[in-house]
Amino acid sequence: MQEYLLYGSITFFLSILFSMGGAGAGVALIPVLNFLGLDFSVAKAVGLFAGASTTITSSIMNIKRKAVEYSFVAPIAIMMVVFAPLGAYSSAFIDENIVKFFFMLMLFYSATMMMFFKKKALFHVKSKLPLFIVGGVVGFIAGLLGVGGGNILIPLLALLGYEPKKVAVAVSFVVPFSALGSFFTYASYIPLDWILLMVVSLSAISGGYIGNYMMHFKLKQEDIKRLMAVLLYLLAIKLLYSFIL
Repeated sequence: MQEYLLYGSITFFLSILFSMGGAGAGVALIPVLNFLGLDFSVAKAVGLFAGASTTITSSIMNIKRKAVEYSFVAPIAIMMVVFAPLGAYSSAFIDENIVKFFFMLMLFYSATMMMFFKKKALFHVKSKLPLFIVGGVVGFIAGLLGVGGGNILIPLLALLGYEPKKVAVAVSFVVPFSALGSFFTYASYIPLDWILLMVVSLSAISGGYIGNYMMHFKLKQEDIKRLMAVLLYLLAIKLLYSFIL
């Protein structure tokens, strides 16, 4: 019971913080749960379930508002839905320390993007082919590492010159489906505590709701993102330290 309370409280806090910064908390939740003693693969599955629970509402809302540009979203969505489960399945055959090493690199990447990335386009792509490639690559990496992939996808699409608002809608639409696909793949070969999943999911939903509400106050999102980046850097350094020892 105490473990459920601890995991739920941490999820609640991280969901508030990351939703205030317009991001999912899974990327921070997974290493924290692992540091607290949860098996890394289980932590990935829990993080995916929590992430899908909090993002699927925004995906449905964007569909209802007819904000989704399906010609733009479809190539990314198709590839991520196919390759995210493949990445999750591949995780069972790759040494856990190797996966953790790449997760550490992803933490450094995500933190650096939050801290320094200015959404300046390097290219102005009009072809659909890069969307298929990005969707496939990001989907596989996201499934392998147990994340939704939004933190990887947004900077890449911005660098390719796509409009930020269009990118935000596309990512919020795609991530829940790729996250659920990865989650069910992990669930097929990992024993899961469904009570823990429910506790973490409810904590993530309630924390995300509060964080979204607090975004409307006079809080500088840049400062929130810097705080998130510092947290991710600390988690990445903690992982790096565990490899050195």
